[in-house]
Amino acid sequence: MIFSSNVKVNIGLFIKSVRSDGYHNISTIFQELNIGDSIDIQKTNSQFMIKSNNDSVPLDKSNTCYKAFYLLKKLYPKKIKGLSINLIKKIPPGTGLGAGSSNGATILKAISQIYELNINYKKLEILAATFSADAPFFIRGKTQIGSGIGDILKNISKPFHGPFLIVIPKFKIKTKWAFEKLKNQLNKKYSNHNIDSILDKENLSKNAKLFENDFERIVIPTYPEIGNIKDKLIELGAIYSSLSGTGSTVFGVFNDETSAKEAELFFRNKHLTFLAYPI
Repeated sequence: MIFSSNVKVNIGLFIKSVRSDGYHNISTIFQELNIGDSIDIQKTNSQFMIKSNNDSVPLDKSNTCYKAFYLLKKLYPKKIKGLSINLIKKIPPGTGLGAGSSNGATILKAISQIYELNINYKKLEILAATFSADAPFFIRGKTQIGSGIGDILKNISKPFHGPFLIVIPKFKIKTKWAFEKLKNQLNKKYSNHNIDSILDKENLSKNAKLFENDFERIVIPTYPEIGNIKDKLIELGAIYSSLSGTGSTVFGVFNDETSAKEAELFFRNKHLTFLAYPI
């Protein structure tokens, strides 16, 4: 069976506080998009096997698919036998789109279906949180407000109906580096913005700039190309543009597909691009 493993973007990402466990409490909107990886999954009698078309993807214990399989195997040793996974990567890892988290969450849902475990979404979200802060979102996907470390979720209607132009530079930004820089540069002066208050605005398009990403003030000075891409997206007609997560992906939201396609023509020779719609 072939399963889609879609990505997400963060519409607004506000850092609220540092937790005692070292993680950060955040406020964000996770938006699932209709692009991502594909995962070809087959039952096996006993073995777990994983391969990928992308040589940069680790296939050891650090892979979220590996973690998801053995997490459920431990819980249901008599029901789950083996699994063969062919991970067809279309989205590069480390781009702020949550592709790895989505892969792991997809495997959790797939195993529950293939082996008829009938695990409810709530339990799957709890399990997903053990290997990634973003992974619980991908259990239900669509559009959700994320708080806590991203694991406290609330369904909402789409703030933007797309199309979304995804622009992925060739360089990667390490999440660990971004959070370390955040501690040093923000000096614990965390954002007072609240996603719910922004969503209450009557004209969301005119107030789109309120959906800030706190990591931009850290990332753009070090990677000025991020700022250049963001500015150019707005110049080319995007009603909103932002870094997704800690990057390196920058995306723009357009009112119509024609404008989005024209913008894609500008970027595609220099960067990896995808035209996508929110789910």
